[in-house]
Amino acid sequence: MDYGCVVPARFLDRPNRFVAHVLLGQETVTCHVKNTGRCRELLVPGARVYLERGRNPGRRTAWDLIAVEKDGKLINMDAQAPNKVFAEWAAAGNFLPDVTAIRPEYAYGASRLDFCLDGQHFVEVKGVTLEQDGRCRFPDAPTERGTRHLHELIRAVEEGYRATAFFVIQMADAEDFSPNDETDPAFGVALRQAAEAGVEIAAWCCRVTPGSIALDRPVPVRL
Repeated sequence: MDYGCVVPARFLDRPNRFVAHVLLGQETVTCHVKNTGRCRELLVPGARVYLERGRNPGRRTAWDLIAVEKDGKLINMDAQAPNKVFAEWAAAGNFLPDVTAIRPEYAYGASRLDFCLDGQHFVEVKGVTLEQDGRCRFPDAPTERGTRHLHELIRAVEEGYRATAFFVIQMADAEDFSPNDETDPAFGVALRQAAEAGVEIAAWCCRVTPGSIALDRPVPVRL
């Protein structure tokens, strides 16, 4: 997945979850943050961030904040990127061989799951930006919606479908992945239940540049 015009800036503050103030050159500008999560460990004053110029000239903000450097590591924090990256990767036959149909936003039960492949394999994609010493965790804030999706995947397996919870780690060189039990114990319980029920759990780190992100390799999942 490639971005358009990307430039570096310095993070100043985040008055709400939708926008941030950054120093772009010598000018303080307001940009849209493409991630409504807390991201407190990422968006700290003075952090080097990367902005993509918005493609809608009528927008109130001209730039989108898409990536940040943390302790020398580049982290993509665009919440829309994981689904786009997975879709490109799956369409190239890297997830299932000979896949012919990839349907996004597939209605199942009380939810819309991210993807249904060939009418028989449901995939729910989650983006991971929380990292410490190479160990990555999800979520960075409680997510009732995420837990509900895991229960829908369990139900799908019980009804004879295949199902995968796929975690896109939006950085390189991750050591492993695990649920963030401290922040959301219910999600951790649900993820372990899903694994026991036959839902496949996968986590992949990415190759990340300021202007691109692509899936790279699987990392161990620690439940």
